[in-house]
Amino acid sequence: MSAAPDETSPGDRAAVGEGPTVLVVDDEPSNLASLQKIFEREKMRVLVADGAKGALDLVRKHRVEVVLTDLMMPGISGVELMRAIKEVAPDTEVVVMTAYGTVETAVQAMREGAYDFVEKPLKRMSIVKSVRKAAERHSLVVENRSLRQELKLLTAREIVGQSAPLRRVLDVASQAAPSSATVLILGESGTGKELLARYIHGKSTRAAGPFVAVNCAAIPESILEAELFGHERGAFTGAVGRREGRFARAKGGTLLLDEIGELSQAVQVKILRVLQEGEYEPVGGNTVKTDARIIAATNRDLGAEVEAGRFREDLYYRLNVIALTAPPLRERREDVPLLVDHFLGVYCKKNGRARLTVPHEVATRLSDYAWPGNVRELENVVERAAVLCRGDVLRIEDLPDAVAQASAPAPSALTFPIGTPLDEVEMRMIRETLRHTQGDKPLAAQLLRISARTIYRKLGETDLPPAG
Repeated sequence: MSAAPDETSPGDRAAVGEGPTVLVVDDEPSNLASLQKIFEREKMRVLVADGAKGALDLVRKHRVEVVLTDLMMPGISGVELMRAIKEVAPDTEVVVMTAYGTVETAVQAMREGAYDFVEKPLKRMSIVKSVRKAAERHSLVVENRSLRQELKLLTAREIVGQSAPLRRVLDVASQAAPSSATVLILGESGTGKELLARYIHGKSTRAAGPFVAVNCAAIPESILEAELFGHERGAFTGAVGRREGRFARAKGGTLLLDEIGELSQAVQVKILRVLQEGEYEPVGGNTVKTDARIIAATNRDLGAEVEAGRFREDLYYRLNVIALTAPPLRERREDVPLLVDHFLGVYCKKNGRARLTVPHEVATRLSDYAWPGNVRELENVVERAAVLCRGDVLRIEDLPDAVAQASAPAPSALTFPIGTPLDEVEMRMIRETLRHTQGDKPLAAQLLRISARTIYRKLGETDLPPAG
């Protein structure tokens, strides 16, 4: 039996080729030497071990794509080694070598996670083919996991901002989240109503359950009922099988009915029954109890829709148990720099480029713009800049014309809900005035008829408001 390679030898051997790294484990020195030569000729990096202990040491020290191990070895068998390898490096693929009469054991190894097995006496083409296919699978698994993680980062949106209007909404959302009450989220397009619904779901007792969103305006009315409630086989022409609806998929979780103001009167009646009775009927099926918390969202004025006879009054009051209004971006301008920084991080990474720097002048234009499309429009502008900007510094020329030509809005009166804490009123007055003076504290102090020292004391020496 040959000794396991020392700590420096495996690293040297691993550098032989440019292909995948294969670890060969066999207690027969002649087999080890022969297989090592075969894989080195195939331009693979090769590590060798004459037993399970040495093999596990190498897997811990090196990134190994494929382990080729003898099935029958003294001490720890190939199957036991495979189990141990999967504990240390779950992505590593294992191919087992088996002699005549142990094929059944090899098949059992595949059931437990081995990629393939090859029979002895080994044939060069067969063993190389098996190891290469195992390496390709390893590569695909790792790549898919990486893509899923990247996609998760891109899609796991977070609510960004520290403005008072946003904080008030999030405070109410946090209080409402643990309850079972229906929530109605109002707001203009692009203000992040679905994001707010996900925030409520994430803080609810149903967070471990599914979050299912359905855009009521995007689904043709003719199939919306079946999409929401499901259908049985043969319920209508083309219903070749049974299909679950969104209510069933949201069992134990939250169902977001986005753009609920677009529902027809017929579907409104069915939604009302769900809210009143906690049950619905799949198309062509029997009554089913629902276990989904409902959140509705719309950019329409549902009160006006009720008065116009387009939306049922009883459904409106069932939905409007807790109402939240996602603030438009023009009412939370101090959040624009934070959002720009957040989206630059996302889209610069997505496009494989260095993080863009945003000069003061550009930040001012971004904050001065009214953003009629709200956060969604801002996100699109930042993504466009991340793609088209030629340097590492974002220039005004890289912005769309409407944004590049924006000017500071004229000062306007500030309004506060009754009961707003005096400290919050004072801070917002100071910040809005500083935004108007582009950070000039002495000038802001003159306008507010207070001392500059008071502003410094309130905000702190380093707490400068975002420009624009």
